Amino acid sequence: MSDVYFYEPASGHGLTHDPFKAIIAPRPIGWISTVNRDGVANLAPYSFFNAFCSYPPIIGFSNERASDSLANAEATGEFVFNMATAPLAMQMSATSAMVAPGVDEFDLAGVARAPCRIVRAPRVAESPAALECKVLSITNLRDLEDSPTRVHLVLGQVVGVHIDPTYLTDGKFDTAKAQPLARCGHLSDYAVVREMFDMPRPDQAVLERAIKDLAPR
Repeated sequence: MSDVYFYEPASGHGLTHDPFKAIIAPRPIGWISTVNRDGVANLAPYSFFNAFCSYPPIIGFSNERASDSLANAEATGEFVFNMATAPLAMQMSATSAMVAPGVDEFDLAGVARAPCRIVRAPRVAESPAALECKVLSITNLRDLEDSPTRVHLVLGQVVGVHIDPTYLTDGKFDTAKAQPLARCGHLSDYAVVREMFDMPRPDQAVLERAIKDLAPR
């Protein structure tokens, strides 16, 4: 077996592209909509996004640069997650453009909006699912030397869920039918979920017997 390629991030990776984002993949895209204090909407995709708790449902996103999403979430205490999907890929990409504060990316990218029930920010009308959130915390992440990074992690609790019934199959949200997008590494690398498979969890009693049989005697 050949030696693995090893590097310490603080010293540089020595490759043509930083592999970190390609290794932590696929990553769901947090297509985040917010409004500022004046009610102007903002819509932007975040590849550092995920769910962190199911009860209560808590999701979060982080930014690697100053952003309107962060400023708006901090100012209003609200944000909305919109599922970015294959049919919406070009519109999602268009909302990643760096534009001046106060520019409405819904209008810029030609994204149809729909009202939310609890929060002020609009949601993406054509998205299969959207989650209305109230901000729980905004944390400036720190490194091993306890120095602040440029990144802020926004965590929010889901207070409202919108689902297009087209994507409900036998009472379950049909992820493969929705075709969510995911980031897979470098600037142009994306994936689409189109296929899923079932893997039942092991029977606990059977697992315990197997462990017992393997134990030294």
